[in-house]
Amino acid sequence: MTRPWPGEGPERTGGKGSVTNAVWSLVVPLKPLSVAKSRLAAAVGASRPGLALAFAQDTVAGALACAAVADVVVVTDDAGAGAELARLGARIVPDAPAAGLNAALAHGARAARAGRPGTAVAAMNADLPALRPPELLRVLENASAFPRAFLADAAGIGTTLLSAAPDVELAPSFGGPSRARHSASGAVEIALTGVDSVRRDVDTAADLRTALALGVGRHTARYSAGMQATAYTYDSQTHSGSVLLDDGTPVSFEAPAFDAGGLRLLRPGQRVRIETDGRGAELRITLITLQTF
Repeated sequence: MTRPWPGEGPERTGGKGSVTNAVWSLVVPLKPLSVAKSRLAAAVGASRPGLALAFAQDTVAGALACAAVADVVVVTDDAGAGAELARLGARIVPDAPAAGLNAALAHGARAARAGRPGTAVAAMNADLPALRPPELLRVLENASAFPRAFLADAAGIGTTLLSAAPDVELAPSFGGPSRARHSASGAVEIALTGVDSVRRDVDTAADLRTALALGVGRHTARYSAGMQATAYTYDSQTHSGSVLLDDGTPVSFEAPAFDAGGLRLLRPGQRVRIETDGRGAELRITLITLQTF
């Protein structure tokens, strides 16, 4: 599902050690797609790398559409993903430290400031497919009031965004219960309502369902639509049948695709998740199972 972004919220003014009307550089880390979003594997199977890229594309596109963002630096060693994100306008920086997430973010912040001296920087997750520019603008406006600030994730345990004013070290501590670590480090928690799209990172099938209900960007919407279908026909003797894609196109499947999904029975009208190979007339279903998101 996609939906228009809501209106912008009120502005905040800065105080001592703050940035007012800041122009931001955002740093987005992205693992190689072959290992990204591993917790989604059980729900989406072989579609995981493509979905991870779609998340990152919508995150970068949403960030670049935000009025306060001048630059998005993506730290990644995945050449294919980097090329796709560069097409959107991101600046791609290799993960030179190769020492984990927080080292990559600190490296990205340095690269952002090398290209834009004196810029305020914010580190943001790459899995925010429902990101809305007006909501991100509100978060950054509030972050501008403090030397360092952070936004907790929807679960209230992790962090989806950490900011640092010009000449202030980012000092990221993402991963696991990072909300508590960022707070203990002196960063101020941003207490805003109505910014769900900036809080909603996606690690699990339940997270993906929530993001889809919020309304995701066009890359995630298009990719996830290609993973879903409706059972149309099924022959219990041959384990073969057909599905209807969401655009109404019928596509048949054979027994190996059905057996790969671990199903015992399929009823016409059931929503299913599919994995495919090829395109157009060459499209072939390689797996069919019940929809899990």
